[in-house]
Amino acid sequence: MADTDNGDTEEIEQAEEFVARVAAIDIAKASGMVCVRTPHEDEPGKRVQRVFNTVATSGAILDLADHLICQGVTRVVMEATSTYWKPYFFLLESRGLECWLVNARDVKNVPGRPKTDRLDAVWLAKLAERGMLRASFVPPKPVRELRDLTRARAVMTHERTRHKQRTEKLLEDAQIKLSTVIADIFGVSGRAMLEALIAGERSPKALAELAHGTIKASHTALAEALTGRFEEHHAFMCRMLLDTVDYLTVQIDKLTARITIRLAELSTTEDHEGPGQGTLIPITDVERLDEIPGVGPSTAQVILAETGLDMSVFPTAGHLVSWAKLSPRTIQSGGKNTSGPTGKGNPWLRGALGEAAISAARTDTFLGARYRRLVKRRGHMKALVAVARSILVSVWHLMNDPTARYRDLGADWHTRNLDPHRKSRDLVRQLKALGHDVTLTPATT
Repeated sequence: MADTDNGDTEEIEQAEEFVARVAAIDIAKASGMVCVRTPHEDEPGKRVQRVFNTVATSGAILDLADHLICQGVTRVVMEATSTYWKPYFFLLESRGLECWLVNARDVKNVPGRPKTDRLDAVWLAKLAERGMLRASFVPPKPVRELRDLTRARAVMTHERTRHKQRTEKLLEDAQIKLSTVIADIFGVSGRAMLEALIAGERSPKALAELAHGTIKASHTALAEALTGRFEEHHAFMCRMLLDTVDYLTVQIDKLTARITIRLAELSTTEDHEGPGQGTLIPITDVERLDEIPGVGPSTAQVILAETGLDMSVFPTAGHLVSWAKLSPRTIQSGGKNTSGPTGKGNPWLRGALGEAAISAARTDTFLGARYRRLVKRRGHMKALVAVARSILVSVWHLMNDPTARYRDLGADWHTRNLDPHRKSRDLVRQLKALGHDVTLTPATT
């Protein structure tokens, strides 16, 4: 007879997950199919189901909220469909209803059944009343507004970079090789030369004289790079591109100022002693996150806007990392454990953390040492994801405790906490793999 493994026996306290009065909305652009399921008044154990359509206007949604309140509905569930869910979610929430936004991946209908709006709403309501759904993280209104500001700044920054690249291509078309001798053609010296070209100056020597003392290239090299065929057409196009770059710079500065003000209103301020003065000075959440290697003020603003300032939404750092899709997915089958891809996650947060991880990897800190240890056997991208995960874990601890400050463990942390016996065993195994006989003799002290 074959042996059987009954597994571990564990007592689990089962919480009540059934929701008596629930509503679900299958959302489209101009309308929404609503399914309301409530207990039968006369026959216990039976459910009453009503499905109806409503238009996606503010007045109709507010009327729907009043109807659901009269029905005693305690939870309204809706699928995240583009941005069309926002009017339903925000207006129903303003009337005091508990709204859940759920991932479309979690509410897929059973294969083989017809795909209609009515059946989708009924299926969503049945899942909701049985507690088989998880609510997505929807930050409060101040954080949502902060997100709009940081995301708009990121979009404008990318657009400004595109116009700078188009300007460089335009110079290449005019045989002006300025970017080969100047690192930043939009710096003080480069901008002065571009303005002179637009104004009609064509003498390479005169243009080279506009370079400031910080330019390493010689005047001869500058004159050769500025020798080309810059015509009136190029001047017209370059003027338009530079004006667009200047306009976007002004808008980015306005967004940054507004982001700073909003974060100052939301942040919890703590006091700490100034260096060598013994005085108490305020420190903001952005300044505390700025102490993490690789995280600058702009990156800290993006992180706070995407995760929010209230870490009670994420019970542990692992919950935050899992939500950001920075932890590998565990796959177990047939007794084999493998790790799957991390997933897409929040692109704005992952982008900011990726840039921070690249910067931290170049530092002589704990995060930099972590990258260098992992990149040898896991590769560049996986090492960066691991560093980004470490940064996000630090963010959770700092935001979860307003009095906490970042303290770097040091680049030699892994060396100081290394098990000498394990390291010796690994080195001996490597030498034996190379064909050597190894005999270890303990050193005399």
